[in-house]
Amino acid sequence: MKTARYLLAPWWALQLATGGKAFCDNPLIGSRRLNRLGLHEARVRFAHWIAASRRRRLAAAIDPADRIAFDRDGFVEKRDFLPPALFERLRDALLRHAAPAREMVQGDTITRRIAFDPALLAAVPEARALLADPAWRGLIRYAGSFDSEPLTYVQTILNGRVEAPPDPQTKLHADTFHPTVKAWLFLTDVAADEGAFSYVPGSHRPTPQRLAWERAKSIDAARLDRLSSRGSLRIEADELPGLGLPQPRILAVPANTLVVADTFGFHARGPSVRPSTRIEIWAYGRRNPFLPWTGLDPLSLPGLAERRIPWLWALRDRLAPWLGQPWRDVGRIRPDA
Repeated sequence: MKTARYLLAPWWALQLATGGKAFCDNPLIGSRRLNRLGLHEARVRFAHWIAASRRRRLAAAIDPADRIAFDRDGFVEKRDFLPPALFERLRDALLRHAAPAREMVQGDTITRRIAFDPALLAAVPEARALLADPAWRGLIRYAGSFDSEPLTYVQTILNGRVEAPPDPQTKLHADTFHPTVKAWLFLTDVAADEGAFSYVPGSHRPTPQRLAWERAKSIDAARLDRLSSRGSLRIEADELPGLGLPQPRILAVPANTLVVADTFGFHARGPSVRPSTRIEIWAYGRRNPFLPWTGLDPLSLPGLAERRIPWLWALRDRLAPWLGQPWRDVGRIRPDA
């Protein structure tokens, strides 16, 4: 065991210069002694400093009003994002499109994802047009601080469909220690009490209060709940005032609303008081937070970008005996099935 730790030490050290976040898997990231000395806090500080530098270089690609809103709140909400006729064609075509899908169960909720892969983009030209839309591209790139193509899916959230404890995604959390981007273009209306996205405005900023909270949590994070120990720290609503933060804002929105958020900010999927279905175009982007450049991402090249999700699914299937595979292949299915 001691020999194995010596052999793995360089790998653990290398992860400090990446987005590695699991306190429970890396004894350096999860070290109580090092985190008391400020290791985790230093990684948070540096990641945000360099992300701010990248965002300054990407700011010209978005509307100044959107930049001000994002910098203030950590998210942007844009209703009537697409022209109505284009949105209706896009929504109707996607909801009719049966494609290979994956599903994961968390608590009482099923999440279904269909990739924006070459077959879908060929069948639904409006989807390809969305990915090329300057407003879509600019907002996602600014929020994520990288000029990179996100992974994009049609995502269906089936709330309250399993007899189980509540979905863990309904608890306020940060995805990781550095700025990341997620985006939702809602294809259906979202009611406040049916799993609406919620976000704590301003919680994306590394304020002194937030940094102190990060340091305190990191000291014992390896011993916290499973998701916190893996680097997605949870927070209780009654802790927010101590960080100078308001209560979460619930985004009950109509279809054709785009929300783009930095998920270092505290967010959650709101609870659903009844079985409900939410369907959206969902995009996600995350790169090594310590890279100084905004681009140079070969996987964003046309011909590669749209094939990444099938490749990732296939790779995870092959590694399932060692890593597990929470995303079950459910065959060809429609998003609204």
